[in-house]
Amino acid sequence: MAAAAELQGKYQKLAQEYSKLRAQNQVLKKGVVDEQANSASLKEQLKMKDQSLRKLQQEMDSLTFRNQQLAKRVELLQDELALSEARGKKNKKSAESSSQLSQEQKSVFNEDLQKKIEENERLHILFFEADEQHKRLEAELRTRLEVLETDAAQHQTVVDSLTRKYTDTIEKLQNDKTKLEIKSQTLEREAKDCRLRTEECQQQLKSLQAALGSRLEESLCIINEKVPFNDTRSSRYNALNVPLHNRRYQLKLRDLAGQALAFVQELVTALLNFHTYTEQKVQIFPIDSATDTISPLNQKFSQYLHENASYVRPLEEGMHHLFESITEDTVTVLETAVKLKGFSEHLASYLGFLRKILPYQLKSLEEECESSLCTAALRDRNMELHRDMKRLTAVFEKLHTYVSLLVLPSTKPEGLLRTNYNLVFTNIAASLHGFHDILKDISKHYSQKAALEQDVPTATQKLITTNDCILSSVAALTNGAGKIASFFSNNLDHFTASLSYGPKGGTEFISPLSAECMLQYKKKAVAYMKSLRKPCAASVPYEEALANRRVLLSSTESREGLAQQVQQSLEKIARLEQEKEHWMLEAQLAKIKLEKENQKLKNSLSGHLTETIQDNSVLPNVAEQKKETTEKSLREPIRSTSLTPDVESREDLIKNHYMARIAELTSHLQLADSKSVHFHAECRALAKRLSLAEKSKESLTEELKLASQNTSRLQDELMTTKRSYEDQLSMMSDHLCSMNETLTKQREEIDTLKMTSKGNSKKSKNR
Repeated sequence: MAAAAELQGKYQKLAQEYSKLRAQNQVLKKGVVDEQANSASLKEQLKMKDQSLRKLQQEMDSLTFRNQQLAKRVELLQDELALSEARGKKNKKSAESSSQLSQEQKSVFNEDLQKKIEENERLHILFFEADEQHKRLEAELRTRLEVLETDAAQHQTVVDSLTRKYTDTIEKLQNDKTKLEIKSQTLEREAKDCRLRTEECQQQLKSLQAALGSRLEESLCIINEKVPFNDTRSSRYNALNVPLHNRRYQLKLRDLAGQALAFVQELVTALLNFHTYTEQKVQIFPIDSATDTISPLNQKFSQYLHENASYVRPLEEGMHHLFESITEDTVTVLETAVKLKGFSEHLASYLGFLRKILPYQLKSLEEECESSLCTAALRDRNMELHRDMKRLTAVFEKLHTYVSLLVLPSTKPEGLLRTNYNLVFTNIAASLHGFHDILKDISKHYSQKAALEQDVPTATQKLITTNDCILSSVAALTNGAGKIASFFSNNLDHFTASLSYGPKGGTEFISPLSAECMLQYKKKAVAYMKSLRKPCAASVPYEEALANRRVLLSSTESREGLAQQVQQSLEKIARLEQEKEHWMLEAQLAKIKLEKENQKLKNSLSGHLTETIQDNSVLPNVAEQKKETTEKSLREPIRSTSLTPDVESREDLIKNHYMARIAELTSHLQLADSKSVHFHAECRALAKRLSLAEKSKESLTEELKLASQNTSRLQDELMTTKRSYEDQLSMMSDHLCSMNETLTKQREEIDTLKMTSKGNSKKSKNR
């Protein structure tokens, strides 16, 4: 029905638009008719002007004919005058009288000629003005006629397009109308069917309500009679109920805990390397402990840094215990995460270690700034590290505070409400991001400091290698912190949702004791379910058992056969026991032979070692070479062991040699890692610069294309305007030339008339 209403509304809107367009069409038709009437009137005016022009041309022709007659008459008069002059010589008297007559006639002819010339000039002027006016009117009327014809053609095209559009809309509306009628019929049928279905559903609903009401009454009676109390009404008792086990959440939490454990292990390794290399740096710069005694402050600082493993290693252990406590069968929430307390305590101990070494570290940096080797730039870098170390300790204090808050639900549940879990997790994520930012600043400042220390004239290869190791450890620490921060931020919603659910119908666990009791009940329930799922032992069918019993009872031979089988099995067992004792004796003899062979091998190896020791006593430089390799390793010095002729001393020597070699390789590996990180950062910066350059290049090419298009367009416009102006100038010049030609012709005619008049006057005077 709604669709039909919408279609009806659309149909009404289309009808209104059709009526509006129809009214506009009528107005346009009226305009076309008016324009046609105007064009007809203009055509009539043009015809009238043509008739007047023809009249003027006829008058001009008559005037030219009259002028020709007058010119002939003047010629005749001139001939007569010449004849009269020839005759005048014969008779003076007659000449005098004729001269008087000729003068009078000449004056009359001159006056008549002057009048005709003036009238001719006036008629020429009128004809020229009338011709110009006629041309102007004709041009105006032609332009107006062209404009009106173009307007009429445009109006006709508009009318044709509108008629086509209206016919199309009418056809569409008719089709829509037919479709709507069909759809309305189908909707009416569906409405009838829906009414029938609703009636049936109402009847079914009534029957179901009646059935459910009766079942509810029965269940209420059973509950009132059988159930002594409802434990879900009390939150204290409801906390002891086992919540729904979400295996997916548990597996996800275990996976996340495994990832967190890997990140913490990486972070612990980086922290150990950082503290160890910092200890070596304190002993090398600004004073090398091998050549001179370092200050008591740096000695104490180095002593404290030497204890870093006892504070950093427990962090990994605490996280490992927390990971092991999260299994598939347990219910892991903050109230049951008891192992989180151990991790918090280890974090607190490491925070205490940082607080203990912080003043010594700050004083050591200040003492380094006061040394003569420290330049102004190096002093600035040291002060930046001074601030960074304070910020690092403050971030660890924040992390410890928020982790200790997460421990409260498993120790003191009233210390942290469940509504604040989300806030604590978000603050932990923010603190981890702050930890990552601080480590990036430390890495940047340490790299700048190492570059400046490398330029110090007293810088040794040992200092440069130590600085590279510190930079690699700080880079690893920064990467680990970034991974932990992004990991925690990405899984923040899961932590908030999965670590805060509780029993059905309740909002939270009351206390850690109730959570522990709940876990015990869960174990009992799981054991009970497993016992129910155990398959029953395979038993003999009842009919077969009855048949066997009858056979056993009836026949005594079966008993004798069973007794013989038992006897045979006992004999077989005794024989197997004897074979067992024999093989045990053989194994003891083989063991004794093996021990003898091992003793012989040890004696031969000890003799070979004594020979090598005697050979090595001749070469005193071997010990010095070993010292140099241990100094390159930048690890803790290996204590020299006296070579004894026993196998254990040889194993220790080999072990120490390989440990030194491993340390050297790890230092080289860390140096390579730091360089690779540096090169990777440079490559990323170059890639960004390249992308920006490409984008700017694309934008500049687009601007260049637009500019070229604009210039070409302007050039085209300039050429068109230039051509139009040239055409107009050529037309005007042609028109002026024609006018000049006409004017010159008229002037020539006037000059000729004047010359003829002057000649006539001279002739008349001579006469």
